[in-house]
Amino acid sequence: MNETIQHSLTYKKYVIDDNLRYFKPHSTKIEKTFADEIFSSLNRDSKYINPKFFYDKRGSSLFEKICDLPEYYPTRTEIEILKNLKSDLSQFLDDSFRLVELGSGSSTKTRLILDIFAKIQSSIEYFPIDISEILTESSELLQRDYPDLEITGIIDTYEGGLEFIEKYDDKKNLIIFLGSSFGNFTPKEGKIFLQKINSIMKNEDLFLIGLDLVKDKKILEDAYDDAQGITAQFNLNVLSRINDELDADFVLNDFKHIAKYNEKDQRVEMYLKSLVNQSIIISKANLSLKLTEGELIHTEHSHKYEISQIKELMDETGFNIKQNWLDVNNHYALTLVSKK
Repeated sequence: MNETIQHSLTYKKYVIDDNLRYFKPHSTKIEKTFADEIFSSLNRDSKYINPKFFYDKRGSSLFEKICDLPEYYPTRTEIEILKNLKSDLSQFLDDSFRLVELGSGSSTKTRLILDIFAKIQSSIEYFPIDISEILTESSELLQRDYPDLEITGIIDTYEGGLEFIEKYDDKKNLIIFLGSSFGNFTPKEGKIFLQKINSIMKNEDLFLIGLDLVKDKKILEDAYDDAQGITAQFNLNVLSRINDELDADFVLNDFKHIAKYNEKDQRVEMYLKSLVNQSIIISKANLSLKLTEGELIHTEHSHKYEISQIKELMDETGFNIKQNWLDVNNHYALTLVSKK
């Protein structure tokens, strides 16, 4: 295919140097603005805020702190698994694969995968897909440690980036989706997302996904409500962001962070609980919000899985499981799949 013709219609190409470039969609589609989404999600009986709005600069910094907390097992557990699967994963790869990552991810985890590639390839191709332009910064940092790394960033939604990859060329891809982010999807959304990934994959492509497992309720709730209160700050920070960017007057002390495990639906749920009857003006969303004492604003859910459910889910979405890797406590799984 002719790459220039194929992508010039929908993406603009930016070349930083010989080994770093990125593509960004032309502004042809109108996305809902922050104000539009907040108006829609808070102007209803069951109020919610999309968790994607957690990650302004302060929110991203707080999440990095969360990842280092003793209660927050997912990050260190996934890193433990990645460190232990080097020889196992390399047997499924050869020098004709490139690495595609959904979400720029933790540089620590990305590096662990790149180290595996470096043992079998003299020159590595890495395609990070992220909606945030921060991937350009993280890519430059990676290149300091991997001078032979060729990076092609795609600043777009996961779905848009996957379609880009599908049409790019015929090279084999290892697509990775780490950090248990998949758990933020509802079961229906998750199936649609996996079917999308399956639909763009070539027969020889592979997909590695991190999935958090069902475990003791206390372990789960402590992970999302730590003793230092960092996760509470993270949750409440979304209100600060609305105050700053949408000219609102939320009083953070009038809210409490809530995290609870819903055993029936196998998910941790996070809320902001109103501690008083209150009225809030969100000027740039043109919204006057009334909350009663005890009313909840849902901010995130994180689904957990049984191994049997992972097998069923992959089967239903057109995948064959090549291998499951677990940590010593069976708290977390990394699952490698191919198309059926």
